Amino acid sequence: MAKAFASAGDLTEKKTSFTEIGDGLYAFTAEGDPNSGVIIGDDGVMVVEAQATPRLARKVIDCVREVTDKPITHLVLTHYHAVRVLGASAYGAPQVIMSDAARGMVAERGKEDWDSEFARFPRLFQGHEEIPGLTWPTTTFSDSMTIYLGKRRVEIMHLGRAHTAGDAVVWVPDAEVMFTGDIVEYRSACYCGDGHFADWGETLSNIAAFDPVAIAPGRGDALQGREMVAKALASTADFLESTYRPAARVAARGGTLKEAWNAVRAECDPKFSDYAIYEHCLPFNVSRAYDEAMGIDTPRVWTAERDRQMWDALQE
Repeated sequence: MAKAFASAGDLTEKKTSFTEIGDGLYAFTAEGDPNSGVIIGDDGVMVVEAQATPRLARKVIDCVREVTDKPITHLVLTHYHAVRVLGASAYGAPQVIMSDAARGMVAERGKEDWDSEFARFPRLFQGHEEIPGLTWPTTTFSDSMTIYLGKRRVEIMHLGRAHTAGDAVVWVPDAEVMFTGDIVEYRSACYCGDGHFADWGETLSNIAAFDPVAIAPGRGDALQGREMVAKALASTADFLESTYRPAARVAARGGTLKEAWNAVRAECDPKFSDYAIYEHCLPFNVSRAYDEAMGIDTPRVWTAERDRQMWDALQE
């Protein structure tokens, strides 16, 4: 029997949690599904990550309304992926913020990514009929920008390429808390299909240099306390290295993508096979690691057709 494509067969609803990780700071998590973050200021609320559809976004909004009636004034999207951005319209935020590079990726490959992700993980697109179209920012930045929610200062920064070329992190200095998007995961596989393995480790080090007391990661539980933060940063780095090194060795000797797949499985399965979305991510991760090792710096655009061809070839 053929293995179900990506997460097309994953129909199990996940339990959501809304965890306070600092004064007026919350992580919306969902057992390995995409997380969102909430920052409450003096006169407004910033949400980090929109979710995939307006219906799913309203679950985040319901949690916000349990703790404040302040308006949602800012929505930060850490990167361009459909599961992160297509629920944006539900918030009605006057400012929607991305990095310049992330906006460029919406223009370059946003529609292809939407089609691709919808086929990969249909459960995450509940209520997709409400999506009005691609999500475009109202505001962009190149390296960093500062937002004031009243007296509360929020720093939005690009600390380097990692999960994508345009990743942003959100730092709240008064609480020493960071929202990292998918640069950091906890007991969830990193999706590396648009990643930059050579840069990602340095970007993790740049995050560590802030010495955050808590992190809201892209997937997995909220990271509370410096010990848990350090553990998640180390496991993320290990996941990336354990994926890239075997694929690079195969590429260096002229081996095939299927041989790289086997080598990565041998390295990663014993350590990470119980991580959320591990099987989902693995073919895309191996493909990108192999490409990067072959000198392809800019990740190739994933389309629904390319997804299927790659998946079928590696599952044989």
